Amino acid sequence: MSVSFEVVALPRAHAGTGASRRLRRLGQVPAIVYGAHEAPEMVSVSHNELLKHLEHEAFYSHLLDLKIGERVVKVVLKAIQRHPAKPFIQHVDFMRVTRDEKLRMVVPLHFVNEERSKGVKMGGQVSHNLTEIEVSCLPKDLPEFIVVDMTDIEVGQIIHLSELILPDGVSLAHEPDPDEPVVILHGPRGSGGETDEDGES
Repeated sequence: MSVSFEVVALPRAHAGTGASRRLRRLGQVPAIVYGAHEAPEMVSVSHNELLKHLEHEAFYSHLLDLKIGERVVKVVLKAIQRHPAKPFIQHVDFMRVTRDEKLRMVVPLHFVNEERSKGVKMGGQVSHNLTEIEVSCLPKDLPEFIVVDMTDIEVGQIIHLSELILPDGVSLAHEPDPDEPVVILHGPRGSGGETDEDGES
């Protein structure tokens, strides 16, 4: 993994709406840390620091160093509660990870070489059916993203979920339909070569 993230957290003793509101007025975001067969722990993190981290796609699918006092806990970001109308983070959930226990994480798909693909050069239109997938792996194997190489994809071709090339030690976490389309390369508009999800024209 090429990047690392450290998030500074402060212990918090009080839960509830009133306590959370007071924290937010001070520029802090209420958070909880759970998992690894330990009791949940209430903390808060800087709203501004968190916003800066969230600008990086890797932050959502990366092992994070959560510094609580003198301790550093390995965690992943599991949930974010955002304000429905304002650009504020209301609450975050961090999950502790252990070296020998698999975790489930949603990771993004990166579609590469689309403009160079055979089908696009012939005027084909790319349609992304999935932009992320849930994977299962040990923390050391957690990928920041999964690459989908479009170089050799031709008009009318579909890349199915079962055809994704996953890194060593990484598997699909859910019970997917192996024929679920990930990306479809339709024919040029108005060509009569539109492709449905079964690959038929």
